[in-house]
Amino acid sequence: MSITGKGAEGIMNVIDNFDRPGNAYAEGPYAGTDTYAHAFNDKPGEHVPKAGAVAEAGVGRAGAAWGVFSAGAKGPNASAKAEANILEAGAMARAEIGSVSAAAGPVNVKLGLGVDTGVRVSPTKVELKFLGTGVTLGEEMGISVLGNEVNCTVM
Repeated sequence: MSITGKGAEGIMNVIDNFDRPGNAYAEGPYAGTDTYAHAFNDKPGEHVPKAGAVAEAGVGRAGAAWGVFSAGAKGPNASAKAEANILEAGAMARAEIGSVSAAAGPVNVKLGLGVDTGVRVSPTKVELKFLGTGVTLGEEMGISVLGNEVNCTVM
């Protein structure tokens, strides 16, 4: 539900979600898998071509989103996601004890305890994480330490 990626990816996410209606959710234990492929559909989250797969399970989560803004919280959870879109490709596995996150404009903040491991690569940035610690370099700069993240566009 959150918007990730800034710079060119952030512009792509604004295009994809500018018309997202307000939504809030809360749920207890959850588990699921999904595959998707979208291209130029006139629906929020499906304007920009992309394809991927995700599997996730957790004890509880809650959040809210409207347009390009989002906030969320998760209890213990694990997930794996692979996605390719017109600007980037990557895969990330995540296990967290808990986290809270918020995204608005060019800033994305996440606080929690987790061990994200994976890579995302695009022509404008590289994101590398191992056991929750890593960096994002390029037009988006960021640092992650044990699942806590701060990212900001530097263009």
